[in-house]
Amino acid sequence: MTAATQLRGRRRKPDDRGFTLVEVLVALFVMAILATLAWQGLDGIVRARDGGGAAIERSARLATVMTQWEQDLQAVFDTGAVPAIAFDGQTLRLTRRTEGGVQVVAWAVRGGLWQRWAGPACVRAAELGEGWLRSQQLLGTEPGHLTVADGASTWQVYFNFDGSWSNAQSTANLATPNATGLGNGGTLPGQPQRLALPGGVRMVITLNDQTLTRDVALGPGE
Repeated sequence: MTAATQLRGRRRKPDDRGFTLVEVLVALFVMAILATLAWQGLDGIVRARDGGGAAIERSARLATVMTQWEQDLQAVFDTGAVPAIAFDGQTLRLTRRTEGGVQVVAWAVRGGLWQRWAGPACVRAAELGEGWLRSQQLLGTEPGHLTVADGASTWQVYFNFDGSWSNAQSTANLATPNATGLGNGGTLPGQPQRLALPGGVRMVITLNDQTLTRDVALGPGE
């Protein structure tokens, strides 16, 4: 074997050596760490996107609910036959204008759910009285019921009279009999006393451990 052949053989040996088992294991370990970090980063991005989307959806839904709440209050109509608005600690009932007549609407918090019920349009006082009585017997499963939000724990309603807020369950502001001659504060016989229409309504409700307060001025009412 010549000296040149021996030299070429020595030059090929480093190239033919390859990787040892330890080097391969180290490389695999590093790749596993990088893959785990990449997956965690991707998972975090996906979770943040989903959480942000859910928060936006909740906010949009709550905005829609608040719009309906304001529309109901601004459309309150005092018929003189039943209370135009009343709150018993659980349910806020009101009579409002609607297409085809006047309807009874009830907002209630029960079983952790905030619900709205709307009765049919009425054109006669007797029908409206029946709708009011029905609104006092609701279980939350009747037709016309809609769950507007969950996670509701407590709520309170206040009425504004002459610039001062008072508990809506107070009976200090009774309406006087109107031109229809109806007695008992201007209501049909057997109906609760009718409160004078407040100038505004304040709602304080707890949804998912967060307190929401909203003041709404009532509409003309007549």
